[in-house]
Amino acid sequence: MPSVLITGASRGIGRSAAFAFAEAGWDLILLSRSEASLQSLATELASTGQRIVYGAVDLTKPEEIAPGVATLLSQGLTPSVLINNAGAAWTGGLLEMPLDRWNWLMQLNLTSVFQMCAAVVPAMRPVGGLVINISSHAARNAFPNWGAYCTVKAALASFTRCLAEEERAHGIRACTLTLGAVDTSLWDSPTVQSTFNRRAMLPAEHVAVTLLHLAQQPSTQIVEDLTLMPATGAF
Repeated sequence: MPSVLITGASRGIGRSAAFAFAEAGWDLILLSRSEASLQSLATELASTGQRIVYGAVDLTKPEEIAPGVATLLSQGLTPSVLINNAGAAWTGGLLEMPLDRWNWLMQLNLTSVFQMCAAVVPAMRPVGGLVINISSHAARNAFPNWGAYCTVKAALASFTRCLAEEERAHGIRACTLTLGAVDTSLWDSPTVQSTFNRRAMLPAEHVAVTLLHLAQQPSTQIVEDLTLMPATGAF
């Protein structure tokens, strides 16, 4: 039975992915900051009949990640696929961004991905596996007032390519799902100021289907980067 580890699993893309994978017959390892939200999600997913383990880990706190992942993996499931989905955004002038907000964004969107891979990938090596890092088309573009987000997503794309090269000999594949705007609670965050039309954004459920498609690729091939954009254009 394949299993998937999803970060940021309690809402948005992560929540939709949990349902998509469970309904396709995957066991779930779920991680987010809120134990209560994870417990509620696990209750909703119980009808799928899949095994579900979960744990609360705050990815903005680097000291929590390795022990938190170790506790999750000690419950008997080794992921076939790791989806690094958790993330955040910040809007504002690049050089006016407070240093603590810069460090917070880099920790959550990049350093925690490195930490998750360091904690999970060694356990995947004996049988191989796949890492999917969720990025943004901001990695390839420069948007005013989104400079920090563009920077960190560009770094994430580079990290994924380097990871794929280093882990190929161990049977580990790594790819990026590059997204346009997705209608999630990110747009309700106090760190994001935007007037984008949310009705024109990608639904999280469609992103979840795409994640499942990537996860179901044969181990003999890899979609290195898949870009999914709203049909209305780039925003």
